Amino acid sequence: MSVLETKDLTRRFGTLTAVDALTMSVEAGEIFALLGANGAGKTVTMKMLTTLLRPSGGNARVAGFDIVHHAAQVRRVIGYVPQLVSADGALTGYENLLIFAKLYDIARSDRDERIREALAFMELTEVRDKLVREYSGGMIRRLEIAAAMLHRPPVLFLDEPTIGLDPIARRAVWERIEDLRSQYGTTIVFTTHLMEEADVCTRLAIMHRGRIVTLGTPSELKASIGGADRTMDDVFIHYAGGAVEAGGTYRETSRARRVAQRLG
Repeated sequence: MSVLETKDLTRRFGTLTAVDALTMSVEAGEIFALLGANGAGKTVTMKMLTTLLRPSGGNARVAGFDIVHHAAQVRRVIGYVPQLVSADGALTGYENLLIFAKLYDIARSDRDERIREALAFMELTEVRDKLVREYSGGMIRRLEIAAAMLHRPPVLFLDEPTIGLDPIARRAVWERIEDLRSQYGTTIVFTTHLMEEADVCTRLAIMHRGRIVTLGTPSELKASIGGADRTMDDVFIHYAGGAVEAGGTYRETSRARRVAQRLG
């Protein structure tokens, strides 16, 4: 059963078409990756699907709700972890989650239990009363995922969830993400530039200049360019365009470096 569907989803900025007639579907319980070089349209797509940006054309439904006509309902059934750091470093982990519990309108009688469960699930119980500015980058990301899951949404959107993290921290974050799917049936939709992360998803789509140029399982896409000896790096290079186009804009590069600095 599809939990996310887009039909000719489009976003223009003046004469620039950032997302061009995007059509795809994601099944319930999938870990679905959206890949592409910087500027391919991934983050714009993510912002439209999370109701942060209104489409210029086409439509999309998340958990049965139209992203334009039922935006409030969409926001109730999704969790979203943006690329930029969203946790407040001047507050403790518990205080950050308490704010989100109130924003999600979780009943007062349920808040403490939900927060304790989220902290335990993300292995943050021991640092619940520690200021977030003292957390490691991996701990901050796990806290942000805990915040996004407090209201137990069926769909979780993650925009480059492990940007700036070392391999150990990335593994810890992904263990928790995979646990969300296996234990709660959460559908995960994420963007990444790390091909080892794309290799563990159920399916993925690669975007180039605002369009999906290929979609399938990692094995299917490797087979499409030559077989089992191919890697996801080979797949990405083949479908996402030349290296000269893949560097990203000054603004995108600066943003990525700021995030990495704050999490590192």
